[in-house]
Amino acid sequence: MSDKFFFKGRKTPKPKHESFGYNTKRASKLGTSDNPLNLVVSNEARRAEIEALLSTHELTANIEVNSEREENTLELDGVLNKPQTTRFDKKPNRNEPCPCGSGNKFKKCCG
Repeated sequence: MSDKFFFKGRKTPKPKHESFGYNTKRASKLGTSDNPLNLVVSNEARRAEIEALLSTHELTANIEVNSEREENTLELDGVLNKPQTTRFDKKPNRNEPCPCGSGNKFKKCCG
């Protein structure tokens, strides 16, 4: 009984669709038509202001105008104020010119 796919006791090949492919269980991005933001505002003027913000950033939201409830725009603030990745400049090698502009090599100037 010789199976050409025999490996670690497996008699049949492993299906390839399990190990890679399109992720169908991925959560949709907040602010899209599939997953709109849920916002509560106190008056119509504030609603117009929020709608202008949404249109500039191309987001969608369900806006509820209710003066009895407390204003809730946390989801919008979270989407708009996404933290930026910190990037550092590359440190020069020893024999490269110094970034301070002296003209000397980095190892003889600031290194």
